[in-house]
Amino acid sequence: MSTDHPQPLWQPDPQRVAQARITRFQTWAAEHHGAPADGGYPALHRWSVDEPDTFWKAVTEWFDVRFSTPYARVLGDRAMPGAQWFPGATLNYAEHALRATDTRADEPALLYVDETHETVPVTWAALRRQVGSLAAELRALGVRPGDRVSGYLPNIPQAVVALLATAAVGGVWTSCAPDFGARSVLDRFQQVEPVVLFTVDGYRYGGKEHDRRDTVAELRRELPTLRAVVHIPLLGTEAPEGTLDWSALTAADTEPVFEQVPFDHPLWVLYSSGTTGLPKAIVQSQGGILVEHLKQLGLHCDLGPEDRFFWYTSTGWMMWNFLVSGLLTGTTVVLYDGSPGFPSTDAQWRVAERTGATLFGTSAAYVMACRKAEVHPARDLDLSRVQCVATTGSPLPPDGFRWLHDEFAESGADLWIASVSGGTDVCSCFAGAVPTLPVYIGELQAPGLGTDLQAWDPHGNAVTDEVGELVVTNPMPSMPIRFWNDPDGSRYHDSYFDTYPGVWRHGDWITVTSRGSVVIHGRSDSTLNRQGVRMGSADIYEAVERLPEIRESLVIGVEQPDGGYWMPLFVHLAPGATLDDTLLDRIKRTIREQLSPRHVPDEVIEVPGIPHTLTGKRIEVPVKRLLQGTPLDKAVNPGSIDNLDLLHFYEELARKRS
Repeated sequence: MSTDHPQPLWQPDPQRVAQARITRFQTWAAEHHGAPADGGYPALHRWSVDEPDTFWKAVTEWFDVRFSTPYARVLGDRAMPGAQWFPGATLNYAEHALRATDTRADEPALLYVDETHETVPVTWAALRRQVGSLAAELRALGVRPGDRVSGYLPNIPQAVVALLATAAVGGVWTSCAPDFGARSVLDRFQQVEPVVLFTVDGYRYGGKEHDRRDTVAELRRELPTLRAVVHIPLLGTEAPEGTLDWSALTAADTEPVFEQVPFDHPLWVLYSSGTTGLPKAIVQSQGGILVEHLKQLGLHCDLGPEDRFFWYTSTGWMMWNFLVSGLLTGTTVVLYDGSPGFPSTDAQWRVAERTGATLFGTSAAYVMACRKAEVHPARDLDLSRVQCVATTGSPLPPDGFRWLHDEFAESGADLWIASVSGGTDVCSCFAGAVPTLPVYIGELQAPGLGTDLQAWDPHGNAVTDEVGELVVTNPMPSMPIRFWNDPDGSRYHDSYFDTYPGVWRHGDWITVTSRGSVVIHGRSDSTLNRQGVRMGSADIYEAVERLPEIRESLVIGVEQPDGGYWMPLFVHLAPGATLDDTLLDRIKRTIREQLSPRHVPDEVIEVPGIPHTLTGKRIEVPVKRLLQGTPLDKAVNPGSIDNLDLLHFYEELARKRS
């Protein structure tokens, strides 16, 4: 990693720095809690990880967290795993999510958009009333604190109401998107044994209606713990026999009753992708998510009541839960249910224009698709309210930074670009957005407050300006309280703490630069290791996918029985492109010149497509296992893949090579 001194792509102007909530927080925390008044973000971050008890106490005071029972101390046992946060305290997440009703009852809490791009507002008062009505009905159905409530739902207002009503009664929410097949849903829901299922009859995507009634019938048959099924007629069908009607459950004018639960009471269950086995059922707490998301959204994302927060996501991805938490800061949350690129590639930008989004969140892949399609969002649309474009899902390549910056700069906009990285495991970011810091091309701005993020070598030494394992050396409130059906905690321990005892190892290669910024290189469990040199797959994707002929790529490093190492690059070509000698030469030359000769693959192989998880991430480890001769049914969980047929290509390739 070079240690030269590049110029920032963007710097916040003094007014932006002065007005940022994180600046005001630092001034207040210096006065009330001994935080450093000077030194800007680096000093504040150092204090937050050196004095976690004081920092998190300050966060709860700054955001006026309502503890119905006071806490004995901030951090009890601080060992990982098993750190105890705010022992003795009771509170309710949903109560905080609906607080803005007191002052902004008639303003929109939610703005819902579907593929027609018509905008439907749900006011704070209407949201609170529906949550109150549904929470009372859940209690009438016998739902008690700790019971699991599931949703097979798209990104619609009803899903938000169901989550908040579940949290209000102390239930545990869990959801899957309706494009998941029955097996994928059952792999998740059967683990947690829900007592209520909220479901749609189908959904609209890419201009078509997708009927899911047969899938819903299968879920009802295979989930014997269900006491009630609630039908939401998104496609207008009648409620099936034995189900309850959504409108009837949400019709009463009932003030919500918020169950006061312990800080570490479970709020929801999220799931890992489950590509190589049953998905991990990750349990996070009401209090842990509340304070972590207040910090992340209110300080790092700089969101408040005047903002409109849009992130393209589905209910099967942790970013949906993160998006809903925008309500905690009084922000209007934009829900988009539809294809990311229908009817045209600029669909997400059009949603931002229509809703007046101030923070626009999307995937790095979408940004690069817009660049390739020569979309000009800031020129062709009114995006004057967009203050920040944030990306996650995979590292935003340098070309993505440049493209976003240049597109908005041409229209005179002062755009803050925030590439962020975290995980379902913590439902938050380890590193990313800081409104008061410069943005460097290809880099995340800084680790998050309260997050002691480091890059470690194999011996457990922190390294700077070198590639290392992403570790977190102190507990975060939103770390899992446990995995479901993991009674002795062994699966949880083995997932994060088996490499460096007592230290969270996330499974990413990163570089922490001497400027304090962070570069993500890809998953360390699928690392390329040639001649003893570790390389991140993300670096190769970024170089190769600049070529207009390459739609997407996948690189795998396969250790061979004879001690050799085979590194193929699989390419999915753009329409009309041909993998001839000229293109082959350009691919290899691009990699050699932009990275190094070691990064050049042994073979470049055209494929019919690149397989992904259901949340859109390329799968490297299962493909590597197939290429090493593992049978398909043992290499991958079929229910976790977006297009299982694609894997037969890699299976056949392994057979031919053996």
